[in-house]
Amino acid sequence: MKPGIHPPYGPVVFRDKAGGFAFLTRSTMTSDKTVEWEDGRTYPVVDVEISSRSHPFYTGTARVLDTAGRVERFKRRYGAK
Repeated sequence: MKPGIHPPYGPVVFRDKAGGFAFLTRSTMTSDKTVEWEDGRTYPVVDVEISSRSHPFYTGTARVLDTAGRVERFKRRYGAK
């Protein structure tokens, strides 16, 4: 790697607004906001809209759309007469 062209890589807390869930990881993202973590240290915090705790695909709350019923309803409503 070339020296001096890469952003700093360090510990960051990602906090899910919807799920009330936070996790500590390493990232190149930075933030002006900070939070005190469980180990007593202060880390930059990045608020995210959705994570694995609140995403419908991962939580099993995804809805399956009945596309066949929707197509039939469309054809009834706007189909050739």
